[in-house]
Parts: sequence; structure tokens; C-alpha cells
Amino acid sequence: MPAKSAAQQKAAGAALSAKRGDTPKSKLKGASREMEKSMTERELEDMASTSRKDKPEHVSQK
Repeated sequence: MPAKSAAQQKAAGAALSAKRGDTPKSKLKGASREMEKSMTERELEDMASTSRKDKPEHVSQK
């Protein structure tokens, strides 16, 4: 599942880092904390590896 915005891609990267043990989980906030809890390492890899080119910084929720 590719990221829909640059912010989502960054949050996935932070969550992936914590899941792998490179970053303390206590440093996570907001979306990245929820992503780390609810997604597998493979799902986070897919989202974090999405290119940020031509992605908006944020996508409005509907």
C-alpha cells in the first residue's frame, strides 16, 4: 500500500525505525505511534519506500 502523502511516508519511516529497534518507541508521536502498533514491518517498508516526488505534504481527510 503506497503512501498517499509525504507526511504519511515520513510517519511510516519513523514507525519502521522503531519497529526495527533503531529508534526508541517512546520517541514516536501521533500517526507513527499508531502505525508501529498496527502494521507489520513489511507493510511499513512498502509505505516508507514510496517516492515523495509529486506527493502533497498532507491529504485532507473526508
